[in-house]
Amino acid sequence: MLLEKYSIGVGDRFGHQGVAQLRALKRAKDLGVNVVPVWNKSNREHMIIGTRPSDTRRAADEAVRGSEWKDSYYVDADHIGLKTVDPFLECSNFFTLDVADFIGMEADRSTMESFMRSMGPMCGSVRISGIPTPLAVNEKDLHAFASKYLLAVKEAGKIYRHISNGRANQDFVVEISTDEASEPQSPMELYLILAAIAEERIPIQTIAPKFTGKFLKGIDYVGDVVQFAKEFEEDLHVIAHAVNAFGLPRNLKLSVHSGSDKFSLYQLIHRAISGTHAGLHLKTAGTTWLEELIGIALSGAAGLDVAKVIYQKAYERIDELSKPYETVIAIDRQRLPSPREVSAWDSVRYVGALRHDQSNRSFNPHLRQLLHVGFKVAAEMGDKYLHLLETASEIVGQNVTDNLFRRHISPIFLGRS
Repeated sequence: MLLEKYSIGVGDRFGHQGVAQLRALKRAKDLGVNVVPVWNKSNREHMIIGTRPSDTRRAADEAVRGSEWKDSYYVDADHIGLKTVDPFLECSNFFTLDVADFIGMEADRSTMESFMRSMGPMCGSVRISGIPTPLAVNEKDLHAFASKYLLAVKEAGKIYRHISNGRANQDFVVEISTDEASEPQSPMELYLILAAIAEERIPIQTIAPKFTGKFLKGIDYVGDVVQFAKEFEEDLHVIAHAVNAFGLPRNLKLSVHSGSDKFSLYQLIHRAISGTHAGLHLKTAGTTWLEELIGIALSGAAGLDVAKVIYQKAYERIDELSKPYETVIAIDRQRLPSPREVSAWDSVRYVGALRHDQSNRSFNPHLRQLLHVGFKVAAEMGDKYLHLLETASEIVGQNVTDNLFRRHISPIFLGRS
């Protein structure tokens, strides 16, 4: 199973927007670019909402049938480890191996010594096309790398083999995530990570490294865009080199996690992948839920009332809702409007605060982040929320399609601002 050159993680918290998401991908294909969908939903999100991995598979299959989608599609067991992967084995064909907890933990002595022996020949100067300065690797660098990343790669190997055995040799796509490390990986570290992955015999097809700056949920990139562009392009060159040097899958590509709404980076990413003919996987999961909320607020008085209640309860439960996402949000509570203030808003004012349009003076990135992590409130409404999704399906779907195509697919994969 070979993942296509361009793919996009189209997470769908409540499993209702598959057809709308596929409409956006069909538009891209009509314009000559094939981007395949990967429906991703983590164990954490299933636990919060009360769904199962089989629900995601069913929703994806139904959307594909309903849209007459003829190309590949995938269902991602997002951010799984050995303790959480088993419920995903039968219904997923894409597995994002999350080894963040093992980064920085040192492997045992014999594992370290074995790694140092096997990787010893890599010491020296490594020239990588596209990177002006050769990578210099010495024994001290190798030991420092192994102390930080070796145990994480070994854990990825355990997870991969567990999945392979559990799926009875059915094909699947493997992604490895190192984006939750404390610091960005240098070109040398990424090079050595890929070498260690190859030694572990993991047929990785995408890797999500840690980049400089902050990739917060549902808002634009926070950081030095020039530095990001440099790191991103260097990573592309390292991957191209590693594919040949280590015999990794030829379609190996970068994955950008929490990639939704990183508008200031999209043109940079497009130029980099176009210039190198590289592939890309982008995860945009949470913004689908926000587009649902926008559509509901625009659907009429009943929908607007529910949208206001969701904000009120999220505001009251901010500590609880923020805790699982505390490393990927930055909410300034002083800049959140009070529920009383929001209760007086009309739909235009509510949507203006929530929709990610930085030209709109009403836009409030802190409110947007709070509602981004507030989907648990909607889940607790049960059928009341799901019924609204059905009754407002047309306007909700329009928002989902427009957001995915115009704000994400078009600038990244088509190069259109």
